[in-house]
Parts: sequence; structure tokens; C-alpha cells
Amino acid sequence: MKTNFHTHTYRCNHAKGTDEEYVKAAIESGFETLGFADHTPWKYDSNYVSSIRMEIAELDEYIFSLKELKAKYKEQIDIKIGLECEYFPDYFPWLKDLLMQKEIDYIILGNHYHKSDIFGGYYGSKTKDANILKRYVDDCIDGLKTGLYSYLAHPDLIDYAHVESEAYRKEMGRLCKYARKNDVLLEYNVTGIITNRNYPNDIFWRIVAREGCKAVIGFDAHKPEHLKRSDLYEKAKRYLDTLGIKRVDQIPLDKF
Repeated sequence: MKTNFHTHTYRCNHAKGTDEEYVKAAIESGFETLGFADHTPWKYDSNYVSSIRMEIAELDEYIFSLKELKAKYKEQIDIKIGLECEYFPDYFPWLKDLLMQKEIDYIILGNHYHKSDIFGGYYGSKTKDANILKRYVDDCIDGLKTGLYSYLAHPDLIDYAHVESEAYRKEMGRLCKYARKNDVLLEYNVTGIITNRNYPNDIFWRIVAREGCKAVIGFDAHKPEHLKRSDLYEKAKRYLDTLGIKRVDQIPLDKF
């Protein structure tokens, strides 16, 4: 079963294409389920405006648009409505209330920033600091402990300069041990291949294999044409199979 639960929209300000173009691309590529998980808005305690996520005022329209497409294409594809969310402890009560009020099927954990993007410190920026590596893993685990996330997106996003070091193996091993013990799915992120990022990271995924974690393939699509890269989907499957990592094509829904 071919599925993808990590699809963005133009509302995040760094993705292109209409919602319907993503749906049509997914149908063309043989997806049976397409999940949208655009970057969640946050209700900041200041007048800060993020440039990489939708605004609160856009959320209802996002949900409405996807519900319309879900109904329109119900005979061809199953559309799910999700959000990609960080774990920002100070704002998390607001997010939980939001999820109870809105028609959201799931959220995925995208650990991009520590506590808030107001303070910067993008985890995908190159670092030699082992303390930032440890903090990244701490933030991932703390978020997953809430039990609300359906999986951990791009778990190897942290761009640590010394990926062959004992520090990297220790910290990412700690993350994978938590994932295995708590049956957390880890995303093999296809857009990392498309855009030549530091992930997927082979050393990390060998740790995943060693610890016996489960994986889900996520496109993290920022353009409709990303969903047409069936060659990369098959490449990801072969890679995970070669490592003996169990792949799943469905994720937990309605966890809140």
C-alpha cells in the first residue's frame, strides 16, 4: 500500500502548488492515502510572526479545502488532514485545545527548534556542539512522551558535524531505544534526497536497524512534483529492506 502522510501546502510560505495539484500528483503516482501535514500555526506570547508556517487565521480554510478535496476525490484516494508540529512546552496546552476543537486526524513531530522558533537555533544548521545534539534528542523524547504525535518526522534532521563519533551514536541510539520501547515510528524522509540535505543519514539508519525500530516513508513534499518521484519511493523501500528495517504504511490516527 503506497501512502504518504507528510505533505505541505503554500500556506507555510516555502512550498509551492495548490492543494488540488498535490492530490492529482498523488493519484497519478498511485498513492492510496495522502496525508497533508503543513506546518502548524502557534499562538505566540508576543507579536512574532513566523515566515515558515501558516497563520492561525489560515487554519480553518486549510481544513475546509482538504475536506472539499477529500469528498471530491473519495473514489480515487483517501485524504487525511494533519499538521507538522514542534514540541513547544509553553504553547502545548494551546495546541492540545486546538486539536480538540478542529477536525484534525493526526499530528507529526517535526523537531526544528528548541522551545520556540522565536529564539532561532534551527536544529538543521550545522553544529559541532554535542550539547545541541543532546538537546535535540531530549526535545524529541519529551515531545513523544505526550503521546499525541503519530510519528517522528525526519528524526535525523540534526546536522551534527561528527556523525561518526561516539557522541552521535550514543545520543541517536538513545532516541532509537526510546522509539523501539514505545513503538514510535521513525520517518525515512524522501525530500532529504530530493534537496540534497544531511538526511537521510546512513549512520543513523543503521542505528535504527540495530535497535529494531519501525519506519514509515514520508515525502515531506513541498511541490506537487515531489510526489511523482516514485523512483525515490522505491529506492527508500529497497534501502530499508536491505537494512532489515520493518516498514509500515499506516500511522496511528485520532490520538487526541
